[in-house]
Amino acid sequence: MNNTPEFQEGLSIAAVERDTGLLKDTLRVWERRYGFPQPLRDANGERLYPPAQIARLRQIKRLMDQGMRPGKIFAADEATLAAWLGKDAPSTEPPPHCRSMIDLLQQQRSEALRQSLQQNLLKLGLQRFVTEIVVPLNIEVGLAWLRGDITVGEEHLYSELLQNMLRNAVHALRNPAGRPRILLTTLPDELHSLGLLMAEAMLVPEGAVCTSLGTQTPLGDIASTAMSGEFDIVALSFSANYPARQAWNNLAELRRQLPAHITLWAGGRHLCERAPALDGLHYLKEIADAVSALESWRTQHQTDQSS
Repeated sequence: MNNTPEFQEGLSIAAVERDTGLLKDTLRVWERRYGFPQPLRDANGERLYPPAQIARLRQIKRLMDQGMRPGKIFAADEATLAAWLGKDAPSTEPPPHCRSMIDLLQQQRSEALRQSLQQNLLKLGLQRFVTEIVVPLNIEVGLAWLRGDITVGEEHLYSELLQNMLRNAVHALRNPAGRPRILLTTLPDELHSLGLLMAEAMLVPEGAVCTSLGTQTPLGDIASTAMSGEFDIVALSFSANYPARQAWNNLAELRRQLPAHITLWAGGRHLCERAPALDGLHYLKEIADAVSALESWRTQHQTDQSS
């Protein structure tokens, strides 16, 4: 029997599934297809995963959650992988509230965490809550999971609490008679849904009427829904690892399918660099840019109506 430290510290495949959220069958398929992970074997021949491999699996899972495909991840070298993972890393120290909330999450004190989030929401208002609390906290929770400081279950607990809170706050402010009417969704292969809810939380307090189709809506369905539902704006969210060129091509095609009077917004920091210009397409670099884009739309349409 192997007595090396990493053998003794290794986890079973069931424990790795709980730790990373990756299914056992997925781990076995990757082992055959990509040659990773490469588990050791215990005295009974059962798989045993060393800590370094578990850490790498967390990284892979994080990139997949951001929309990247496994084949691309496994083909990347160390420098590329580090660059992808570094996109979400903050350039400054996280706000103090992040550490205290992550402590509550680690202790699985869900009610205390909910109260802390709720107090910040009431104190700051919905828009500042999103920009000052949610944006940095999302980053820190993701990094904490990547380091192994919190489990998959704790990350899911946080996401569920946050999304329920945002949905309730947005619902309380809805004004069905408002304008513009905004259709929110993501393209196929983009699984990230929290960005849509955060955008809605920024726009509804401004009197916009938002309808979300959820994630992964085909281009043709987006266009037909926008036209039949008489929407003024279509807003798409892109996570950091959605390929920029693919996004630009899809946006150009969707722009061709939409009538000129429907504005198209694309949210994603990485899309804004060297983005091709198209009439009726506006890029939103930060979540707060949604409000200024809304103001610009209203100014433009007031001008159109008065001329």
